[in-house]
Amino acid sequence: MLKWFRSKEDNNKEEPHPYIDAQDSSAEEPSSSENKKGFFARLKDRLTKTRETLITRVDRLVLGKKEIDDDLLDELEEILITSDLGVMTTQALIESVQQKVKRKELDDPERLKEYLQQEILHFLAVPKKDLDLSQQPFIILVIGVNGVGKTTTIGKLAQKFRSQGQKVLLVAGDTFRAAAGEQLEIWAGRSGAEIIRQKEGSDPSAVVFDALKAARSRAMDVVLIDTAGRLHTRVNLMEELKKIRRVIQKEIPEGPHLTWLILDATMGQNAISQARLFNEAMEIDGIILTKLDGTAKGGIIVGICNELKIPIEFIGIGEKVDDLQPFDPEEFVRALF
Repeated sequence: MLKWFRSKEDNNKEEPHPYIDAQDSSAEEPSSSENKKGFFARLKDRLTKTRETLITRVDRLVLGKKEIDDDLLDELEEILITSDLGVMTTQALIESVQQKVKRKELDDPERLKEYLQQEILHFLAVPKKDLDLSQQPFIILVIGVNGVGKTTTIGKLAQKFRSQGQKVLLVAGDTFRAAAGEQLEIWAGRSGAEIIRQKEGSDPSAVVFDALKAARSRAMDVVLIDTAGRLHTRVNLMEELKKIRRVIQKEIPEGPHLTWLILDATMGQNAISQARLFNEAMEIDGIILTKLDGTAKGGIIVGICNELKIPIEFIGIGEKVDDLQPFDPEEFVRALF
């Protein structure tokens, strides 16, 4: 799991989780446990379409069946693929079930859903990179194509970091998209974060360079860098991102400390393709999956974790700041099933 610290002198203090327990000092604010329960209820509700696509169809498949035969497995395979788990992940699940059936360890169709639940949870349990905010400034490079909610997600992260007392600097590195800088500036104002931006069309690497200088001089704790998001198939985008990373490493050799990719859950299998391409170019540490609310394609979470072995760091199920929460595999599977 991620390990969170405020600063070197605070490392020995027991801290709340900055994303689950974040709250102000108001007596009217709900407790962290209430927030977590509230998020689980919302997550369960937002996964309704995914649950209907996957779990409800599995329930119908096994209803009244006496054995797990080839016909049942063929239908199960179709359900898994059309639920956006992906061909590779589906094959892994089907082969695992076949082995269990062959060894007489799984023979009751009614237990099939329980076994799928266990296997999916196993796929989702990808180790996450530790995050130690005593490394200051802690640089998080955020990448992704246009339209996935990248800038908004950065704003929400800034607000959550700020709620824990971190000094946050936002970097408007997407100088190509009209209004990207203005959007990030609004989030800076909401959260109390500082921002470095230049005029539209400026060299993104130059913006990042100036931001890192500012981060050091202002003793910033966290630096969140927004980046351009033109089509992932364009070579120039990947080259621009690599250039930004080189600039970061020249100023802060151990940076960026984390590279997070934002994906849109509604894109289904195309999101996995995006993740694969970005990972080849940038070595992604984690993924934030947005727009999970209202989509029937939530199964891509399983495919991403299994195929790419990249952990899901956060999921977004709505527009509010509290609708962006750390991804908990057990909570997700429980809500899904």
